[in-house]
Amino acid sequence: MNREGARVVAARRRAPPRLALRLARTAAVLAVLIGGGVWYVVQPLFGVVEAPPVIRADAARLAEHVRVLAETIVPRDAAHPENLERASAWVRDELASTLGAAELQPFDVAGRTYHNVLAHVGPESVERLVVGAHYDACEPGVGADDNASGVAGLLELARLLKESPPLLRVDLVAYALEEPPYFRTPHMGSAVHAASLRRDGVRVRAMIALEMIGFYRDEPESQEYPAPGLRLLYPSRGNFIAVVGRVGHTGLAREVKRAMAGAMELDVRSINAPSFFPGIDFSDHRSYWNLGYEALMVTDTAFYRNPHYHRSSDRPETLDFARMAHVVEGVHAALLVLDD
Repeated sequence: MNREGARVVAARRRAPPRLALRLARTAAVLAVLIGGGVWYVVQPLFGVVEAPPVIRADAARLAEHVRVLAETIVPRDAAHPENLERASAWVRDELASTLGAAELQPFDVAGRTYHNVLAHVGPESVERLVVGAHYDACEPGVGADDNASGVAGLLELARLLKESPPLLRVDLVAYALEEPPYFRTPHMGSAVHAASLRRDGVRVRAMIALEMIGFYRDEPESQEYPAPGLRLLYPSRGNFIAVVGRVGHTGLAREVKRAMAGAMELDVRSINAPSFFPGIDFSDHRSYWNLGYEALMVTDTAFYRNPHYHRSSDRPETLDFARMAHVVEGVHAALLVLDD
């Protein structure tokens, strides 16, 4: 081998192999993409400023509300419109006693009339916030967590907003017909309400659905997820509240999560994912998504944690009302941030 050939061989030995460089670059790109994806989905928080609520939610009041719905007005499904009528009248009276006024929004389905319950607090404003919870339950369940807990949270939230008023109008809505056979149809009470807002040209800054907020488990491996990979990103214990948003609404989810995390003594996690991802659109917020409104769900993750889901064992004694109170305080804080 001549001197020139020797120099070429030596240079090749000293230079990093091209394949290794390509693999390293590919690994780096993948790491960035995966890290960015995880960040987008999970929305981690750093340096949350704690802001204890000026007004505390009342756990005993929450328990009383849940017991009225889950023990005295059952079953609350579409096949028992007389009980839904009783439930809507009771919710209306409770909201009216707190806020001074509430009304029923009637709508007809299959020859029967059902009602949403509407109330509002705060000044009239160009934009408004909406908080909703469905009061019907899936038979044979009596629906303590699903969703008397959400309605109880709505009623207690009305009291907090009355004592600490928002700068924007906040609509509080209790819906009929979230459960089967009308789930994912235009007959859902939330779909009727969202359509009425769109028809009237109402500008909604954000909508929050309270969907099962009362069940918590502290034992390891008590939390399930719709995809195995999520176990790497979220706790194995079902002792947190979740903020669930869709792709494109990360700003809203992060703002709500940050406000809740700063105001309550309960771990809060969030997820932003496509609406087709299992569990992401499993409540009334999907009705607002369908009409172009930004919305999210606050939930204890339903059947991914609660073994009583849609069963007769979904009873008040299975709920943790102290943690429910923290959730209400967190949502109240979020509304006061969103109205800024």
